[in-house]
Amino acid sequence: MFSKILIANRGEIAVRVARTARRLGIQTVAVFSDADRDAMHVSMCDEAYYIGGAAPKDSYLRGDKILEIARRTGAQAIHPGYGFLSENEVFARQCAAAGVVFIGPPPEAIEAMGLKSESKRLMEKAGVPLVPGYHGVDQDAALLAREAERIGFPVLIKASAGGGGKGMKVANNAAEFEQALASAKREAKNSFGDDNVLIERYLTRSRHIEIQVFGDTHGNCVYLFERDCSLQRRHQKVIEEAPAPNMTPERRKQMGEAAVAAAKAVNYVGAGTVEFIAEHDFAESGRFYFMEMNTRLQVEHPVTEMITGTDLVEWQLRVASGERLPKLQHELTINGHAFEARVYAENPRNQFLPATGTIEKLRTPATSDVVRIDTGVREGDAITPNYDPMIAKLIVHGETRAQALQRLALALDEYAVVGFANNVEFLQRVARHTAFANAEIDTGFIARHSEDLLPPLPAPTDAALAACALFELHAVQLAASSDPSSWARADGFWLGQPEQAIRFSYVHGEHALVVGITSSGAGYTLQLPSGKHCAAASVEGERIALTLGEVRLAAQVLRHGLQRVVLIQGERYEFSAIDPYAPPQSEDSHGGHLTAPMPGSVVSVLVKPGDTVTKGQALIVMEAMKMEHTIVAPIVGKVEAVYFAAKEQVKEGAELVALTAL
Repeated sequence: MFSKILIANRGEIAVRVARTARRLGIQTVAVFSDADRDAMHVSMCDEAYYIGGAAPKDSYLRGDKILEIARRTGAQAIHPGYGFLSENEVFARQCAAAGVVFIGPPPEAIEAMGLKSESKRLMEKAGVPLVPGYHGVDQDAALLAREAERIGFPVLIKASAGGGGKGMKVANNAAEFEQALASAKREAKNSFGDDNVLIERYLTRSRHIEIQVFGDTHGNCVYLFERDCSLQRRHQKVIEEAPAPNMTPERRKQMGEAAVAAAKAVNYVGAGTVEFIAEHDFAESGRFYFMEMNTRLQVEHPVTEMITGTDLVEWQLRVASGERLPKLQHELTINGHAFEARVYAENPRNQFLPATGTIEKLRTPATSDVVRIDTGVREGDAITPNYDPMIAKLIVHGETRAQALQRLALALDEYAVVGFANNVEFLQRVARHTAFANAEIDTGFIARHSEDLLPPLPAPTDAALAACALFELHAVQLAASSDPSSWARADGFWLGQPEQAIRFSYVHGEHALVVGITSSGAGYTLQLPSGKHCAAASVEGERIALTLGEVRLAAQVLRHGLQRVVLIQGERYEFSAIDPYAPPQSEDSHGGHLTAPMPGSVVSVLVKPGDTVTKGQALIVMEAMKMEHTIVAPIVGKVEAVYFAAKEQVKEGAELVALTAL
C-alpha cells in the first residue's frame, strides 16, 4: 500500500479521497488554485501546494505542475478524482513515465473508452446494442446535418470526449440543428479541449442506468450492481439511487455481465462505470443500449457504497498498489436502498442556471450510518464561476426504497443554504412527489412534472410567519437586553401611552406582509394577515418552539442581513425583512432591457444595434461554469444597444441588450 498520495482535484471528491486515505494511514498532498487557498480540501490534507490561477486550465489541468509537486513531495501515486485530469490518457502516460502510479485505468483503456465515438465502435464490434446514431470521425457540418436527418429528429448532439452533461444539446428539428451543433462544439472545446461530437436518436422516455465495474491487475473484474440516474436537468443528474427500481434479477445479471464484458474488452483496471440508456420499461422489454463508459469514479458512487458496504476509494487504492479485488462477484450482495441528492448553487425557477456567492449560513442534518454528507465547502466559503456549482451530496440509506426516500425527505427538511439561490426546496418537492415515490421515473420526469416541482411561490402559512416574527422579536429583545432602561424595551411600551403593537414587515414573493405583536400575559397576541392569534414561544439558538392557538410546532429561522429563511413542517419559506429606515425604491422601468441571469462571460453576440428581432430569437450566448445559456428576445423589437462583446466578463444583473418594442 502507498504511504503518500497526491490528490489532483478539489472540492468534495478531494475531501472524500483524503478521508479514506487518512483512515488507511496514507499521507495526502493537496493542490490548490487562487480560488481555493482556504478551501476545505486544503485543510484536510497533510501538505498543500499552490498550482496556479482560478481557471482550471491554469491550475487543475496543469499536469506538468502536478507531477512536479508529486516528485518534490515524494508522493508515490496520484488520485485524479473525477473531472479535470481523471480521464486524460496523456496525463496517465506522463505519470507512468515519471514513475508515479496513476490511480485509475491504463491509458490505453482511457483512450479506447474516452472518445465516445471510438467506444461505440468497439461495443458495436462486441455485439453490444447501440442507440441509432452517427459515431464517425468526419465532422463536416453539412454531413452532420444530413446524418441528423437520416437518424430522425429529435436528436442528441454529444461531445465525443465529454461527460457531465457538458457539450450536450437536443435539436428537435432541422431548423434548430445548426445552432445546437455550434453550441455543443463550443462547450466541448471549452470543457475537454476537443470539439468532436456524435449524434444519436433522442429517446424522449428513457431510463439512465449505469453499472459500477471494478477490475484488478490479476484478471478479476466484477460489477457492483446498478444505479438509476434518470432524474436529470440539462442532461445532468440531480438524484441518483441504487439499486434501480423495478429491476429484475435476470435483467440485472444481463446488464452487469455486459458491463464486465465491455471492461474486459479494454483490459480495464480500477473503478469504472458503464452507462446504458434504456426504454422506460426496459426491465420487461429488455431494450437497453450502450451509451458510454466513464473511466473514473463517478460522482454518485456513494449510493453503491451504501448498498454494498464497500469503500470504493479504498478499492481504488488497493488495486492501484497491486492488490487483488477485496471481493469477487459471488461475495457481493445488495443490502437495502440508497439515494443521493446533489445540492447545487442554482436557481430552479430560472432554468436551473448556476448561482454564485458566499455561503452565509449552512445548516445540515446530523450524519449517521444511514445519513451521509459529502462536501468540500463550509459556511463562509464562496461558490465561484470557475468550477461546478455543486455544494454537497446528501446520501441516505434504508432497508427499503420507501424508507430510504422518507429519510431523504426528512434530511432535506434539515438542509438550508443561505446566501444565493439553491435547489434544496426543489429536491424536497421531488422527494415527496407521488410519481417519484411510485418509481415512475425517466429522463423526462422533471419536465413532465415541472408544475408540481416548480409551482408559484406558496403563500406563507400563519405558523411560518408567526415563527419568523416571534424569532425577530426575540432577537430585538436580546439586542436590547444590555440596556435595562424603558427606552430599550422591545414590547410596545410608549411613555404615557397605551401599549402599542410591535410591527415587523416582510416581503414574500410579490406580497408585502405585516405582523403585529403585543405582549399578553406570559404570551403574545399576534395580528397576522388571517386575523388575531394567541401565541407563545421559546427560542434556543436558531430554533423556536412555537404555540399558535392549540397547535405546538418547532421551526428553525436563519437570518442574514435582511434575508429570513424559515424551515417548518417540512417546508421552506424565504422572507425579506423591510428596513423601516431604508429609502423607498424607485420603480424599475427596464422592460425592454435584457440583463445577465448569471455571472459569466460572453461567448458570442448574434445581433447589432439597428437589427430587428423576433420573439424568441437568440441575441447573446453566455457561458458560466462551462455551460452555455442563450439570451433570447422576449418581444418583437429593434435592438437599440449591445453593451458587451465576445470574451468579456459579465456580472449577474448587468444589462446586455436594450430593445424597443415594435
